Amino acid sequence: MNRRIFGWFLGLGVVGGSVGALVAAGAPGLNQDQTPPPVPLGLPPVQWPADNPYTHEKAELGKLLYFDPRLSSDATVSCASCHAPEKGYTDCAPVSTGIKQQKGGRSAPTVINRAYTTLQFWDGRASSLEEQAKGPLANPIEMTNEQEADKAHDAAMGRLRQIPGYVALFEKAYGDRTVTLDQVAKAIATFERTVVSGNAPYDRYKAGETKAMTTAQVNGMKLFFGKARCDSCHLGFNFSDESFMNIGIGWEKGEPADLGRFKVTGREEDKGAFKTPTLRDIPLTGPYMHDGSMATLEEVVEHYNQGGIKNPYLSQSMKPLGLTDEEQADLIDFLKNGLNGEGWQQIKTPKAADFPH
Repeated sequence: MNRRIFGWFLGLGVVGGSVGALVAAGAPGLNQDQTPPPVPLGLPPVQWPADNPYTHEKAELGKLLYFDPRLSSDATVSCASCHAPEKGYTDCAPVSTGIKQQKGGRSAPTVINRAYTTLQFWDGRASSLEEQAKGPLANPIEMTNEQEADKAHDAAMGRLRQIPGYVALFEKAYGDRTVTLDQVAKAIATFERTVVSGNAPYDRYKAGETKAMTTAQVNGMKLFFGKARCDSCHLGFNFSDESFMNIGIGWEKGEPADLGRFKVTGREEDKGAFKTPTLRDIPLTGPYMHDGSMATLEEVVEHYNQGGIKNPYLSQSMKPLGLTDEEQADLIDFLKNGLNGEGWQQIKTPKAADFPH
């Protein structure tokens, strides 16, 4: 599909769950709150998957599961360990730290506005947020002592079934007390789809509030969509076209340090390609790139201005930009101050007494 046309679809908000009408059907026979939370200015309604519609009960269950380290084998790591609200739903580290203080190989991407995304993880190996939620539970570097996925998932479900308070919440959300992996994944994904960001100065400026951004930030915005060509990939309301691009990261030795999307597709042209992230709330989610190799937005802009590290699979959109120092400063000002939004800050982290026992 033509990227500009795809960007138009992104602007309409028809990606992220299943494409289609907003679904509002809860578990049969249950009296549930099926009204999704409102989204801020600049965002379209979340498209809830037909097989995982929104309910307040499921979202609340998912929030508790998201923050509960008891999902890990030794009760030390939760989803929030690597995707913490106070750190922009990342961990602000080059690579994440899992069970037994093991280091992963990639930076933790933000959860913010994942409701509007398609393939998950830097390499796109998960087809949905539901599938993504299952991954860390079975990863021996992240949350489990088990070496096999089925055993890891079974062990995690076994731990939850031993907690009466959780069994009651699963019954409230799903109408039964079985506590399955799919139920856990759907609950976490439901919560994650409520972590949204909009009503940024950019959104208010586009809505007619001319003083929402400074002159330098407006100039930076014009550069973003013009000379800097940032919208070659960072387009649509979520500032991402969901593509996988090789922008010349990790090629210092002539070979990719991480094969990226290639590991999923096996296509030669996907070597060193990674998913284009959203730029919403970008000042909060550094360090940047899939390997966390750039500590500041200044480094990121300079990388693009130089056209990236040359390699056989470098994206055709990666060309030297010729931005002046002043233009770079204005672009960075827009990124730092024009795209910080509201919405996710309203979510309160559960206290110890809130977790089921």
